[in-house]
Amino acid sequence: MNPYRDINDEEWQRIAPLLPELRPRSELRGRPLANTRSVLNGVLWVMYSGATWSAMPRKYPSYQTCHRRFKAWYQSGVLKRVMEQLFGAASEELCAMMEARMRTHLSAEKKNVAAAQKAPAPVAPAVYTPPPVNPLPSSPFAFTSPFKHAA
Repeated sequence: MNPYRDINDEEWQRIAPLLPELRPRSELRGRPLANTRSVLNGVLWVMYSGATWSAMPRKYPSYQTCHRRFKAWYQSGVLKRVMEQLFGAASEELCAMMEARMRTHLSAEKKNVAAAQKAPAPVAPAVYTPPPVNPLPSSPFAFTSPFKHAA
């Protein structure tokens, strides 16, 4: 593979229709949406370099934004189509490397099932039984000292 570079205008024209259009926020609150092309360049940089998301250069949008969109694009199959359009046959190798690096997140239902399978069988609580106690002598004065002289 060649060293990574940002996608050029011609490549962007080919893949822009493949990417879902983001709707602007209805309340006009918060930060404006990050540029899709910049986000895609950041995602491709991480995929190509093998670096962690937090190591992304500052010229791209925040790594959280890029990772969030990456997950959405990956799950919907958009990313695979974009990769095929950009890299052709080499896209399979790049996608395979990324899939190998990805952590799989179980859904809540699968987590509960997995936890139930891993959980040990419930153990009955132990019942406390005090240790046996020597009975006290009937009279507190019944004790004879070994140091006492015989009379």
